[in-house]
Amino acid sequence: MATVNVYLTFNGNCEAAFDFYKSVFGGEYPYIGKFKDMPQEGAPPMSEEDGNKIMHVSLPISKETMLMGSDTGGEWSANFKEGNNYAISINADSQEEADKLFNGLSAGGQVTMALDKTFWGAYFGMFTDRFGIHWMVNFDEKPM
Repeated sequence: MATVNVYLTFNGNCEAAFDFYKSVFGGEYPYIGKFKDMPQEGAPPMSEEDGNKIMHVSLPISKETMLMGSDTGGEWSANFKEGNNYAISINADSQEEADKLFNGLSAGGQVTMALDKTFWGAYFGMFTDRFGIHWMVNFDEKPM
């Protein structure tokens, strides 16, 4: 069965926000990566400031719940609006379940990133459903 988590987006202060959340909830980050850690082949040059922003961070809140987030900024932040900076993240148990959930929930909506294998080793995609809710669907063949 899939798990559902909240994914928060920040305008350059993700690391500070997650350090605050960590001080309240406790725990450790199983993963924290910056945009400079992404493969840069064929990508336009990135400023040092953008390179140091958080690409992805996760903080376990309970056995079943993970708080996740990233920064936005630069050219990829045109639609950022504080207060509307979240998505629902689904972690599927199989690629087939990821396909089913992605295809079902995105029907009539707008796909922003089709499901595909990623450089971080997951099968991942994003969309906004027909009601304006942002979703991320992920399947990790080898969970972290």
